[in-house]
Amino acid sequence: MSEKLQKILARAGHGSRREMEAWIAAGRVSVDGEIANLGDRIEADAKVRIDGRQVSLKSAEDVICRVLAYHKPEGEICSRKDPEGRPTVFDRLPRTRDSRWVAVGRLDINTSGLLLFTSDGELANRLMHPSNEVEREYAVRTFGEVNDLVVQKLRTGVMLEDGPAQFDQIKAAGGEGINQWWHVALHEGRNREVRRLWEAVEVQVSRLIRVRYGMIELPKTLPRGGWMELPLEQVNYLRQLAGLEPETRSMLGMDKHSVARAKVRSAKVRRAVRKQKTSQGKTTRQ
Repeated sequence: MSEKLQKILARAGHGSRREMEAWIAAGRVSVDGEIANLGDRIEADAKVRIDGRQVSLKSAEDVICRVLAYHKPEGEICSRKDPEGRPTVFDRLPRTRDSRWVAVGRLDINTSGLLLFTSDGELANRLMHPSNEVEREYAVRTFGEVNDLVVQKLRTGVMLEDGPAQFDQIKAAGGEGINQWWHVALHEGRNREVRRLWEAVEVQVSRLIRVRYGMIELPKTLPRGGWMELPLEQVNYLRQLAGLEPETRSMLGMDKHSVARAKVRSAKVRRAVRKQKTSQGKTTRQ
């Protein structure tokens, strides 16, 4: 049976459905030699090209939904390429065959913490849709006086330039003087919403770390710049949030050899991150 072109491309991991729709609208996608149009439906044997390069098409049965948890450092941007040459969140991810990783949302350049990537563009598209209000939790270090009145305002809501906003949860997490740590949670995904909420009550944010997405927490053992593949149970939790059928297969094996390989990969990630930090430190001293 035929399916919509953007859905097939997203499922195969070429990007989110929103990205695929934009590419089709821009004339970058062709089907059997003809420029595609939004809403086109195609059969499984169609020859599809993006920017002149033929891409693979996969049926739902052929696609294994994979999800990575990545510990984004400050200083990386959430784009595949940057004209200014800055590092991107895609630089350290593992390579995939005939597809690519799609980021589930974004974190700004000065924000660190948990960022999810998936090989299934349809999953990413649904999780990012405004109707799918997944709760996100952040650790925030603030600079400035925060009294009970300020906290109450952030709980009940303040007016931002794009409408009212508030934290679903806010609780103190220690600190000294006017440098305090807080844990805040909200379910919207507006641009820089956490920072803008604090700025609205005249408090500056000096550190911002995402520590949780839904029930997926930033692993305590995952170093900055490191990634790990999520087990099938967590993948299906995200698919359930998105209203998708559960995945039955995983690239993570449960046999002892797979566990050993996973430990070796984890050790390699840590060594690579330490090596990069050492190199950056030497460059700074020079």
